[in-house]
Amino acid sequence: MSGPEEAPRGGKRGPDGAEGSRSEDTELSARLEQLNASLSQVRAKTEVPAPKGRDTSSSSGMALAFRLGAEFVSGVLVGSLIGYGLDRLLSITPWGLIVFTLVGFGAGVMNMLRASGEGRNRSKNGT
Repeated sequence: MSGPEEAPRGGKRGPDGAEGSRSEDTELSARLEQLNASLSQVRAKTEVPAPKGRDTSSSSGMALAFRLGAEFVSGVLVGSLIGYGLDRLLSITPWGLIVFTLVGFGAGVMNMLRASGEGRNRSKNGT
């Protein structure tokens, strides 16, 4: 037995409970299709195409890592070469290499901090 609240099979009821509200269904379907069409146009305009191949976040992270490594190694190598040159020039054999390798190490660390953005924050704070 079907009660007054149940809709008969195959038919739909409108807001007032009457059957045959096909015009409202078609109007709603048309409005829904129009909304979907306008939404897809907006999405097409605002979507940024994803880069093909690699993920940009991981590749930019790798680029930063290689740059920081190169900054550090170049600082140590330049310091060591200056120390070696002073050792040969002044005949103070181990001391120039030792001192300028340490200076190069410090310069490499400072270059890494500056390249990563940490050096600017410390210089602004005065520490």
